[in-house]
Amino acid sequence: MSGQARILLVSGSTRSRSTNTAALATAAAIAPSQASPVLYDGLADLPAFNPDLDGDLLPAAAARLRREIAESDAVLFCTPEYAGTLPGSLKNLLDWTVGGGEFDHKPAAWINVAAPGRGKGAEDSLMAVLGYVGADVVEAACRRIPVDREAIGPDGTVIGLEFAVEIAEVWDALLSHPGKL
Repeated sequence: MSGQARILLVSGSTRSRSTNTAALATAAAIAPSQASPVLYDGLADLPAFNPDLDGDLLPAAAARLRREIAESDAVLFCTPEYAGTLPGSLKNLLDWTVGGGEFDHKPAAWINVAAPGRGKGAEDSLMAVLGYVGADVVEAACRRIPVDREAIGPDGTVIGLEFAVEIAEVWDALLSHPGKL
């Protein structure tokens, strides 16, 4: 890879002080020089997906989402699990991408910060939807890295060397993935 890769970081949580958002903020803070991370902040602004609006009537928030994905070299997700699957807000975000093709062959990965034994349903759902939209899932960069809520520092990032080491491995796997990076 030459130059910097623009990596879109997408949290599936709209919760204040979310461990998922904190994990991605930490990933952004310790990103290697080859990466230019961008934390997507529009999840709560997306209207409910409506296929009738997919086209000339595309809402501004959905157009921005598609543009953010299209302009990125890869996407890294971190999402909680609600009721055994993806949160509705993240599924809605992904639904807005079905008709646009922005994920077609785009490298994508996820990190799961849920407590041990939790989050598998969200992982499985995310993998299924990413496959459906044509993303190139970088499995070597997909990781379970549990984060306790008490590990979030006052600056909104995760405190701890173990987490930083794991995130460095995620960055390495994502940035060394052959393809568009």
